[in-house]
Amino acid sequence: MPSSLTAVQVVLTALGGAVLLAWLAVALRPSRFWDLRPVVEDLSPPPAPASWPTVTALVPARNEAARLGESLPALMAQDYPGEWRIVLIDDRSEDGTAEVARGLTHDRATIIEGGPLPDGWAGKVWALQQGAAAAGRPDYLWLTDADIVHAPGVLTRLVSESEAAALAMNSVMARLSTGPPSERLLVPAFLFFFNLLYPMRLVNGTGPTAAAAGGCLLVRRDRLEQIGGFGVISGAVIDDIGLATLVKRLGAPIRLAVSRAEVVSIRRYDSLSAFWRTVRRTAFAELGHSWARLTATVVGLLLAFATPPVLLVVGAAGMQARLAALGLAAWVVMTLVYAPTVRFFGLRLTWALTLPLAGLLYGAMTVDSALQHVAGRRRVW
Repeated sequence: MPSSLTAVQVVLTALGGAVLLAWLAVALRPSRFWDLRPVVEDLSPPPAPASWPTVTALVPARNEAARLGESLPALMAQDYPGEWRIVLIDDRSEDGTAEVARGLTHDRATIIEGGPLPDGWAGKVWALQQGAAAAGRPDYLWLTDADIVHAPGVLTRLVSESEAAALAMNSVMARLSTGPPSERLLVPAFLFFFNLLYPMRLVNGTGPTAAAAGGCLLVRRDRLEQIGGFGVISGAVIDDIGLATLVKRLGAPIRLAVSRAEVVSIRRYDSLSAFWRTVRRTAFAELGHSWARLTATVVGLLLAFATPPVLLVVGAAGMQARLAALGLAAWVVMTLVYAPTVRFFGLRLTWALTLPLAGLLYGAMTVDSALQHVAGRRRVW
C-alpha cells in the first residue's frame, strides 16, 4: 500500500509539473495574445484617403425585430464622408423584422426579403450572398450583424485604415455584454480562448493565422470576388474565420482588433443555458467535426483547468506540500494570464479565479455540440 501511494504521488507530481510548465509556456508565448492588442480605441486615428471609396453595408437578419431599434439607428448615423448605402436581408423572419427595419430606415437603406435556403448553404451566408447580389459593385462590403451597435465614426475609421494599409479585410471584435453572472463567467473566457486560438498579432502579421469577427467586417469587393464570393463558404457555420482564411491566402494583408466601446453587441445571455446553446452551435464545427480533435481538446481542457485546483485541494487535505504548491502555482499563473481579459471588461479581478470552471464548462459545451451533430440537430443560421 505505501509503495502504491508513493507511485500515485509521483504521477500527480509529474502531472502538476507538466501543467505548470504548460501554463508558463502559454504566458510566455511571443504573440502575447493575453494582452488583447490591438484595441481599436487605443490606436492613432488613420489618415483620411485622398478620395473616399464606395461602401455597402450588408446586414443579415433573422428574427431581430427586438434589437433593430437600437442597432439600425446607430448604423444609419455613421458619419462616413463617401458614398455608402445599407442592404438589410430579412432571412425568413417570423417576428416582423422587415417591417421594423422599414420603419427605422430611409432611402439610404434597401430591405430585401431572403429567398428559400438552398441545399448546402448556411442561413447567414445565404443572406450575405443575396445582399451582395443587391449591393451592386461598391469598393467595399461592410458585413455587420443586426445585434451590433456602432459608434458614428466606425465606418470612417475602418475605411481609412484599410486604404492606408492596403488591407483586403479589416475586422473588429464587438464588446460583449457582461451583465449577469453567467456572462461574467463565460464571456471573458470566450474572448480569452478566441485570442489563444487566433492571436491578433499573428492574424495581423504575414503568417498563415487568419481570423475575423463577422459582426463588424470590412472586405474589399474585388478580393471577395477573387476568392469566389460567398459561395466558397456556402455551408460554413463559422463563416468569418473561413472568409478570413481564404482572403489571407491571396497574400493580401488583413487586420483584426477588439473594441472596448465603439463596436458593442447588444445581445444578452441571461442564463447559462442561453450561452450554452450559442456555443454548442459551432464548437464541434470549430474542430472540423473531428472526433480525434474533440478527444484531444477535452483531455487538454481537463488537464489544464481541473488539475491545478484538484492538486491544491488534494495536496492540502493530504498534507502533501509539493502537490499543493504545484497546484497553487499553476492556478496563479493561469489567473495572471487571464487577468488582463477580466480587466478589459471592467470586472473585479476575483473573476479571474473562475477560469478553471469556465474552461471545464466550455469543454462540456463542446462535447454537447458533438452530440447534437450526431443527433442531426445542426446549425443552419
